[in-house]
Amino acid sequence: MNFDTIIIGGGMAGLSCALRCLEAGLKTAVIASGQSALHFSSGSIDVLAKTPSGKHVINPMDSLETFSKEYPSHPYAALGKETVERAINWYKTTLSAIGVPLTSQKDGLNHYRLTPLGTMKSTWLSQPFVHQFPMDLEKNKTQKMVLITIDGFRDFQPKLAQDNLKQITQLSDLEIATASISLSAFNDIQRNHCELRSIDISRLLSKRANRQELAYALQQHANPGDLVVLPSIFGNGTGLSYLREIEQLTKLTLCEVPTMPPSLLGIRLEESMKHAFIELGGTMLNGDHVVQGEFSYVDKSDPEHSHYRLNRLFTKNHGDFPLQAKQFVLATGSFFSQGLKANVDSMIEPIFGLDIAQSDKRTDWYSHDFFSTQSHPFLSMGIKTTANFQAIKSGHVIDNLYCAGAILSGYNPILEGSGSGVAISSGFHAAESIIEQLQCSDSLQNNNTKAEVAL
Repeated sequence: MNFDTIIIGGGMAGLSCALRCLEAGLKTAVIASGQSALHFSSGSIDVLAKTPSGKHVINPMDSLETFSKEYPSHPYAALGKETVERAINWYKTTLSAIGVPLTSQKDGLNHYRLTPLGTMKSTWLSQPFVHQFPMDLEKNKTQKMVLITIDGFRDFQPKLAQDNLKQITQLSDLEIATASISLSAFNDIQRNHCELRSIDISRLLSKRANRQELAYALQQHANPGDLVVLPSIFGNGTGLSYLREIEQLTKLTLCEVPTMPPSLLGIRLEESMKHAFIELGGTMLNGDHVVQGEFSYVDKSDPEHSHYRLNRLFTKNHGDFPLQAKQFVLATGSFFSQGLKANVDSMIEPIFGLDIAQSDKRTDWYSHDFFSTQSHPFLSMGIKTTANFQAIKSGHVIDNLYCAGAILSGYNPILEGSGSGVAISSGFHAAESIIEQLQCSDSLQNNNTKAEVAL
């Protein structure tokens, strides 16, 4: 099979890149080995909550202006503020068009979202039913919050969240209540309802009668004007419409919080992007993974310009039948997604054996204390690339293999709260670079054809 672009990895970076390539008319395939990290995500888009030095960020885009000087090895430094801003705006527009509107504060500032533990986490874009608390919590206008769970549901504990919220001094005037409600639908299932996860409850709520029962139960514990906080238990594709329906029935203001995996807020993003990709004509190779790549070496008279070129891929499911493309993108994630692996004395990129930016000593990978105030260094390690995010193998650039997302080195997505922002921006940048290269190649080929015809 031949494509213009093949993207390895079906997470945030890979799907962002894939959608942008399809928009430009490129024949595109995505190889996705399984569930991405989006199944574990909040479903909000974190651009930058802290600088690498640990300074809290209020306005992410303004903070990016100094990255090239202060943090030159960071992906944001290579991308630049303009590219990051354009990528995030493109993503926001794209997701709204496919049914998942994402909004930010009008002044371009971060906002707080509520976590299931009752803490506040800084983010930049959130889904419609994620309540946006101001960064200055003293300006919070909510007077009463009601934390409600489903009876027996173990992944959201309102009492715990209530206790933690009461520790936030800026919210001392906020009245916080808790409640647990039950559904009669539990009587019709074979399993103990305490074993149900969020995705199981979402199936029950796909029936209108069960949603109406839930709406009535909510009204017994909250009044209009209250902020009603629920675990994310509404389906991926229809979840937003169900939430709107319940708001209309109850006249309550709803706020959904992500739960323990599977996170329906994160799955909502992934499935919406995958559905759009397939609808636009993309080829999705789910449940497959790349076994190896076949390279050629382009030997130039100037050694610095000698490089590798990736010609084709072999995957587990396709066996001896290779997948070929003009351009490739590696977006397989970090250690969590097995895009990187570690052995006793080194880290490896398991598909192509790419060069890694890592410390030589294993003892330099981590801090002495597990719960350290300083982040563990291994979280910033990843693939060595050019400034344009082209991969490097044995010291030589692979001119048609770009890297995107968590596999990149030079940043710590957990400390910084920058994971989604880097994923979207680097995936978008890879797509833009590929589009430009292929358009130039096509233009040159057309000019040569015209010249031959003229002769």
